[in-house]
Amino acid sequence: MSDFSVGKEADRWNHHPGEVEMNPLYAWPPRPLAVIRWYASFWVAVSSTTFCLLVAIAAVWLWLPSIDATGNFSWNWVLTIWLGMLLPQIIVAGGLHHWLYRRRAQASDLKYEERDLAHDNGTYTFRSQVRDNMFWTLASGITTATIYLILWFWAAGNGFVPQASFTASPVWFLAYFILVPVWGSFHFYWVHRWLHWPPLYKIAHALHHRNVNVGPWSGISMHPIEHVIYFSSFLLFFVLPTHPLHVMFHAYLYTLHPIFSHSGFDGLKVAGKKRAEAGDFFHQLHHRYFECNYGTIEMPWDRWFGTFHDGSETATERTRAFKKQMYT
Repeated sequence: MSDFSVGKEADRWNHHPGEVEMNPLYAWPPRPLAVIRWYASFWVAVSSTTFCLLVAIAAVWLWLPSIDATGNFSWNWVLTIWLGMLLPQIIVAGGLHHWLYRRRAQASDLKYEERDLAHDNGTYTFRSQVRDNMFWTLASGITTATIYLILWFWAAGNGFVPQASFTASPVWFLAYFILVPVWGSFHFYWVHRWLHWPPLYKIAHALHHRNVNVGPWSGISMHPIEHVIYFSSFLLFFVLPTHPLHVMFHAYLYTLHPIFSHSGFDGLKVAGKKRAEAGDFFHQLHHRYFECNYGTIEMPWDRWFGTFHDGSETATERTRAFKKQMYT
């Protein structure tokens, strides 16, 4: 049971959504109905997970090269993969930024931080938080992700990586769509803890943490060293039998999902009503307090290792004490 109490913590936020909920799959005693509702919220309702899957399906069926065409290196198929990563990033991040921050379509309703994104601030490249985030996202982030994808498609085209198909193994093929987010959560927690190791934090991860108050372009705004580490999650697909659809689903989860989780808003309102989920208060707490919530709500690594922040005043005090202990 949580010792959750809002206390002073709610006063520190423009919008405080309440207690952070973790995946009930790992709760004891088992709560099967809660588990069903949890996964239905990702797969039955419209969510960033289903959105990433739909984009992956469109990419594989409509514009990405076939495996047979990638055995021989060609700038044609390389460019196709790069554009398949670049354009969705620009459209989604740019569109969400325009709606929330340029048009201010819902003002500050459901916005976690009361402050606006930073302008004319020397902390950021080009003295602008948005331009800083756009530069590191597109110049480094999308480039690094594309390189991993090029290597996988070339290896697959030459038969160097195992392949999977729905006809050969339908259960395994479908199970991947559940397992890919679980793998991503496992990988993200451990590399994120490593990125908070002071020497590595100073040379790489600090760039991402310029964004205490995050926006849609902040999601994968990282140092190139961090991008190499962050996207190393792709290495799983060089070992296990997969299909291009699984690989692209993972690619969009790691690039498009952070746009929503870093949007800075708990949801999107249209015509005065909340129509879709957007932000991730669990991760928003990490950007404010740094030494907590290293993972995701998918797996309880933070709860197991004592770095979980549930959004309460008690958790804030505990996190501050942990941070003071780390740096003294």
